[in-house]
Amino acid sequence: MDRLIEILEDIQPDADYETCTTLIDDHILGSLQIISLVAEIEDEFDISIPTVEIKPENFNSAQALWEMIQRLEDE
Repeated sequence: MDRLIEILEDIQPDADYETCTTLIDDHILGSLQIISLVAEIEDEFDISIPTVEIKPENFNSAQALWEMIQRLEDE
């Protein structure tokens, strides 16, 4: 999870990723940042994020992102 937080901070440093649960809802992460985030996560964790997984509930918090990453790693 620490590496995920580092990736998030590199892409958008002005957020509290430990507690924020509205990254998408509050427009903290925009569409271009999400595209960058998907690419970084795929490279770092050696997974593929299907288009159907790119939805607000998977990207609204670092915890939700981490859960998606773990689920995709297990598949």
